[in-house]
Amino acid sequence: MEVVLETRSLRKEYGSKGVIFSAIDGIDLKVYKGEFLGIMGPSGAGKTTLLNILSTIDRPTSGNIYYEGKDILNMKNRQLSIFRRKNIGFIFQDFNLLDNMSVEDNIALPLALSNEKVKEIKEKVEKLSVFFGLKDHLKKYPYQLSGGQKQRVAAARAIITSPSIVFADEPTGALDSKSAQELLLCLMKMNQEFNTTIMMVTHDAFAASYCKRILYLKDGRIHARLDKDSTRKEFFRRIIDFVGSMGGGVGELL
Repeated sequence: MEVVLETRSLRKEYGSKGVIFSAIDGIDLKVYKGEFLGIMGPSGAGKTTLLNILSTIDRPTSGNIYYEGKDILNMKNRQLSIFRRKNIGFIFQDFNLLDNMSVEDNIALPLALSNEKVKEIKEKVEKLSVFFGLKDHLKKYPYQLSGGQKQRVAAARAIITSPSIVFADEPTGALDSKSAQELLLCLMKMNQEFNTTIMMVTHDAFAASYCKRILYLKDGRIHARLDKDSTRKEFFRRIIDFVGSMGGGVGELL
């Protein structure tokens, strides 16, 4: 299997003068092309810190991050900015849409920043608007949309450049249950039909059950791994049982 993202001995430390806190404590990780990977763990486990480092929002204290074999930590700021724009997509909990731009322009923004041809941009926006059920909303503005529709706009924007990986940070956190399920189905379809590689941080077992693999973080380390080898409903029950039994029998899942 093709490795899209790999980390080696990844660490993130905070503090000074002998008082050091390790938010990420030597993580070795491989993410494979076409994977839908979930990151779970208790509050303070390092989930969002890990996501921020892997998505180049933050830098680690030490260690290496490779995208398709290239160590991005050796890149200069301009190189990293170009790399991020072409290779990384983001879906945030609070949508991060631009309120003064239409849905159409929000989706198209990454391609516009890359100076793509207008015709090609329109074709890609049209295709994704149909896929995400947004075709009738392209001329609207974010404030005219529901939370679920906003998050689908964010998802369309995230994949319009065909990135190497899409990072989703608690993407269902601000949604009601119906909108959350609609978004999760969209993410699953993205993964299956476009072979989009997705890494999603979530505290929600229902959201995690849409993933193919789950890594459970605790104290800045990968503490356990669960692989989906059954239906989504059965995987959901396994996740619930696992989270409920933390403190005993975890080693069996490693």
